[in-house]
Amino acid sequence: MALKRVKIENFYYFYLYLTPLKMKTRVLLLSLALIFSGAQVFAQLSKKEKKEWKKKAKEYAKNPANLKTLTEEKQTADNNVTTLKADVNRLQSAVSDKDSKIADLEDQLSKMRSELTTTKAELEQLKVAPPPVNPMDFSKGVVFKVQIGAFKNKDLSKYFENNPNFGGEVKEGEPQKVTIGIFRDYWESDTFKKYLREMGVKDAWIVPYKDGKRVEIKDVLEGVVGDKVPEKKPTK
Repeated sequence: MALKRVKIENFYYFYLYLTPLKMKTRVLLLSLALIFSGAQVFAQLSKKEKKEWKKKAKEYAKNPANLKTLTEEKQTADNNVTTLKADVNRLQSAVSDKDSKIADLEDQLSKMRSELTTTKAELEQLKVAPPPVNPMDFSKGVVFKVQIGAFKNKDLSKYFENNPNFGGEVKEGEPQKVTIGIFRDYWESDTFKKYLREMGVKDAWIVPYKDGKRVEIKDVLEGVVGDKVPEKKPTK
């Protein structure tokens, strides 16, 4: 009888009779070829393992439908593995992006902490040695002005600008308040007030400002006036 050598998946060769064989024998040989073709390590199996795999091959030869089902299940499993690998790659990419964002936020936080430490050190330095106050800058600190009146029908606001010694407050629905003079020292403002009263401005009185905002006299008087009282001039 003629023999034909058939190569299956480049691994094993099987000789099949060209004469008609029984169907079960053909299936058995094909099953063995499929099982052995993808596993070169089969030659390294123990006798017990080889026996078990031969038994399984015979089982599949008896029932090719099981082999078909197994093959399809393996293909489905391979497809699931491919899908899961793609999902893992996407998740790893997302985690990488989040890690990058976290690193950026940590870097920003580190810079903010450094700036906070520097600011605290500068603040402590200012507490120890505050910068000198510019005597001509009346927008900061406590100053005293002398209000000479509040007028309803007189608008002097155009004279307030660029004139630190003449000013006032303009509020809608209220009389316009007018002040003259600006002093760092309370007693100087008090002396000026008295001069104005002697000149006939009976409504002259002192109004304090702190950082450009009008405040109550009681809120600044204690820290500014202290025990400093001007000497009385001798009467002639």
